[in-house]
Order: sequence, then C-alpha cells, then structure tokens
Amino acid sequence: MISRHACRFILLMFMVGLNLRPAMSSVAPLLSRLQENAGLSASAAGLLTTLPVLFLGLTAPLAPMIGNRIGSERALSAALLLLASGLLLRVLPFPGLLYLGTAMAGSAIGLAGTLLPALVKRELPQNADLLTGLYTMALCLGGALGAGLSVPLMQWLGNWQASLVSWSLLALATLIVWVSYAPSPAPKSTLNLPTGIPLVSLLRQPLTWQVMLFMGIQSSMAYIVFGWLPTLLIERGYSEATAGWTMAVSIMCQLVSALSAPWIARLHHDQRPALLLVLVCTALGLVMLLAAPLAWRWPGAVLLGLGQGGSFSLALSLLVLRTANERLAGQLSGLVQGGGYTLAALGPFGVGLMLQAGATTQHIAWLLIGLIGVCCGFAFFAGRKRQLDDQSGQLQVYHR
Repeated sequence: MISRHACRFILLMFMVGLNLRPAMSSVAPLLSRLQENAGLSASAAGLLTTLPVLFLGLTAPLAPMIGNRIGSERALSAALLLLASGLLLRVLPFPGLLYLGTAMAGSAIGLAGTLLPALVKRELPQNADLLTGLYTMALCLGGALGAGLSVPLMQWLGNWQASLVSWSLLALATLIVWVSYAPSPAPKSTLNLPTGIPLVSLLRQPLTWQVMLFMGIQSSMAYIVFGWLPTLLIERGYSEATAGWTMAVSIMCQLVSALSAPWIARLHHDQRPALLLVLVCTALGLVMLLAAPLAWRWPGAVLLGLGQGGSFSLALSLLVLRTANERLAGQLSGLVQGGGYTLAALGPFGVGLMLQAGATTQHIAWLLIGLIGVCCGFAFFAGRKRQLDDQSGQLQVYHR
C-alpha cells in the first residue's frame, strides 16, 4: 500500500517534471517563424537552441550547494519562480531579452532537474530507479505538449509570443502547488559529501566520467531533436504543423520507454543490454526520419521516441543506481548533469553551424549516428553493476 505522503510526493514530482521541457520543445516548431520575424540566421537560431542546454549544464553543479544552503525544497521553489520569469521575459519586445529569458529558463531547469533525483532518493529510496522512470515520463509528456501545441496555440492566440509565454502559467501553477505541499525539509542537509571526501574524489572515479559522457551524448541527441527536428523535417517538405506533430508523436512515444526502461533493465543483472537497445532504437529512428524516404516518418518517429525516452530514463536512473546514498546521489547528479549538459549544448549549436555551411539533413543524420556509436561505448562501461560508496570514509567503487 502506497502511503499518502508517497502519493503526494509522486504527484509533485510529476508536476515539476512537466515543466522541465516545454521551455525548449515549444520553440522548435516555431523556429522558422522566429527566424523570419526576428531576422535570425541559422547560427543565431542555433545559439537560441543551445542557450537553455548550456545554462542547464552550468547551473546543475550549483544545485547541491544551493540546496544545502537554503534547503532543497526552497531551492526547487526558487527554480520554478526563475523558470516562470524567464518564460515571461523572453517574449518582451526588447533586444536581447529573447536570449536572456531563454538562459534563465535553462538555468531553472538545471537547478530543478538536479535537485529532484536526490529528493527522490531521500523520500522513496527503495524504488528510486522506478520513480525516476515516472519522472522521466513527466519530462517527456511536457516535451510532447510543448512541441505539439506550439503551432495550434500560435494560431489560436494570434502570435508566437503568446504561444511561448503561455507555458509560464504552467510553471506558476506548479510553484503554487509545490509551495503548498512540498515535503518537509530534512532535519540535516545531506547533499554534501561527508567530511574528508572532497568533490575531486568523484572526478577521479572513471565511473563518474562514464556516466557523465553517456548522459552528455544522449542528451545532445535529445536537444538536437528539441531544437532542430521540425526545421530539418520542414526542409524535407513537411508543413510547420506536420513537422511539429511528428516531433510530438516521437516525444509521446518517449512516455512508454521512459516508464518501462527501468523495469526492463531490472530483468538483467546490469543495465548494459537495456542501454544498448535504446541507443540502437534512437539510431534507427534518426535514419528513418532524416535519410530514409518520407513514408518511413511514422516508424522513425516511434523508434526515435522509444530510444530517446529510454536512454534518458536510464541515464537518470544511473545517478541513483551508481550511488549508495542521497549525499552521493546529489553530488553525482550535479557533476553528471553539469558536465553532461554542457557537452550536450554543443550539439544544437553545431547543427546550426552545419546548416549555415550548407550541410544536408543526411549529413547531419550520419554525424548523429557516429555520435551514437561513441555513446554505445560509454553505455557499456556505465551500465556495469558498480556503485560509489563512502561508508569507509573514502570514496570507493564496489561491485554490487
């Protein structure tokens, strides 16, 4: 029987997760419109899609420190307020605010996305990997809503600015619910590593880098899709609405694998088979959408969604599976998401530069396939059954 406290926390976690993707996915279907109306070049549009990911990566390592200072619950409230403010700011008709608001939204997502895994580890430690799958499903649903509703909202509300700013209402509503029903603060902050174990100890562990690089490469794929997939599909002959809905279908399919991938991973003694399976699905989906005949778009959208939803869910699960307690989960989450998302920011910007240089969608597709091949190597090592523990007073890796 699930307790009332657990049900309330799961609902709060789901609501917060819904807010952590529309800020990015809602821009992609409108990117061509923004380029026309705001006079953005391909590289400037690439910068716009890169900023939230870059600031996500830069702020993620700060989350444990902020959570320690003011409490994880208050830090998450501040992140939701920052998100709503950034979403409002980016549509104001003043030079540079589009980029400033986008950077603020990315920073808020970095803080909230890093704090939540540690809170899950604290509140419901026995099922942290499965709840991470549910949280990932909320992320995917939010991303799908952002992608699928952007163009209809623009048509209904009259302009792209109103479409984009409407997502701030979701953030404000979530902030009100979170402030009203957030879990009680821990009696003692536990996000820091124990005394005598400096942060550099985590960086000396190969396991940290393996998880970080897996997170970074698979996230780069995701943010390229969030930022550029509709534009690439429009270049292949899709309408704006069709390209947006194709992306939305792909993200909706992420709901299935985001929730099921942690369960599937439990069928084997480690996560390597599940990690490799979802990466192969991602590769096949990209080929079908960007290089195969247009008739393959729906199978491609489904496979891409299943692959990306599963890979992100498993990447977040690794943060709790590879650590023995909440302290280490929080520290590893900050390092992995900080370094991983900073690396991931290069993806959308790189695609923008490639398009400006005249690259075709097929060129981009094969580059992405190559990156997925590299990601498979890191998945093989990160998926082994290892765990960071500090009970001995020193950070060590144990075979669990």
